Amino acid sequence: MKQYVYCLTERMNDLPSWRGVAGSSVYALEVDKFSVFASDFFGEHVRIDRENVLAHAAVIQQVLNHTTPLPFKFGTLVTEQQLDNYVSATREALQSKLALVRGCVEMNVKIISSREPARATASGNEHETPGTAFLFEKRREIRGEEERAAEAIEIAAWLEAQLGDIVWETQINPNRLDTLLVAVAHLVRREAVEEYRARLKEARHERPELHFLISGPWAPYSFANIDLEFKTHFGVS
Repeated sequence: MKQYVYCLTERMNDLPSWRGVAGSSVYALEVDKFSVFASDFFGEHVRIDRENVLAHAAVIQQVLNHTTPLPFKFGTLVTEQQLDNYVSATREALQSKLALVRGCVEMNVKIISSREPARATASGNEHETPGTAFLFEKRREIRGEEERAAEAIEIAAWLEAQLGDIVWETQINPNRLDTLLVAVAHLVRREAVEEYRARLKEARHERPELHFLISGPWAPYSFANIDLEFKTHFGVS
């Protein structure tokens, strides 16, 4: 038997009973100075379907109602020994990450441009070979991607300036395709979420050529990365 792990938090007590992946009971394992929320799991692989994915997310969201967790990736199965070894090897890093996100939630903003993407233009040389045309097209493509990346970073910086000190940390993910310019994750104090939304509403009026899709509050998925550390240490999925 293995444990299916959902998230890790600072030590917690007196929690209600929840149901998780495959309808299993969720419990808190006390590991060192942390609580790890887990379910018993018999098998080697977790079925990826809508029910299980929603159950995984629901457990993390329920924990978020009590404290800010560090989420594990969907489908993470471990033995108790692997979990003990992982916590022992990364204790200081986990404590630092929990200190960073304490009292915070993640808010997500996707910014879409209403402008049409730049179209390809011919090189103007009717005698060019297929190889030359291919290289020209690749150069044009690279320049376009660089311009979009620079625009995305500029917009993300502008947005952060509008939001001010209510944003503690930012993760920027520029997009190179279609009209989605950038996806931004912000770490925000829980008590500042309504102010965050209000400032976003004001900022939108300054950039009418942009559309904003806002979601949250969520657990700090973009700021945890503990599933990557777990895989690095023990090679588990």
